[in-house]
Amino acid sequence: MSMRALIVAVNLALAAIFATAALAADPHIRWADIIGIIQAGNPVGSGAGQVTGGGQPWSTTKGSATVNLNNGDIHFRVEGLVLAGGNGIGTRGAIAEVKGTLVCDTNGSAGAGSSTLVDTPLVPLSAQGDAEFHGSVGPLPGACLTEADIAFVVRNVGGNWIANGAVRRP
Repeated sequence: MSMRALIVAVNLALAAIFATAALAADPHIRWADIIGIIQAGNPVGSGAGQVTGGGQPWSTTKGSATVNLNNGDIHFRVEGLVLAGGNGIGTRGAIAEVKGTLVCDTNGSAGAGSSTLVDTPLVPLSAQGDAEFHGSVGPLPGACLTEADIAFVVRNVGGNWIANGAVRRP
């Protein structure tokens, strides 16, 4: 191998190592979309941290969510969150407010069988099904920092989840 080829190979290897380290250091988890609950009543999480799905299916037109594990900043937006069944189909029904919830340790392995829930404050849900939150929920509990099984759901005032983050990116 020529000296030039060796230098190129070393530089490529170093670039790959630094890129991997930068990705590992990224404290953000992102969900590229928010989708409505398909199967009404479907639970997420376990034990005392289990969240039950709403009583009807819901749909969305788009959305996303991001959490910064280092400081507890959460941003979510959802558009077109409306009922996909029942007499209120195509509307938000009686739901006027929603909150975002991190379900950390969904299988309960780190929490003696229970998931850990972290809620944003309630935010208005427009008549067209649009809602957004951007703020901090404060330092996150240990289960959110040590466990890889984290879900994001959108819940109504009663606590049932009606939409979830989909297409998770680290």
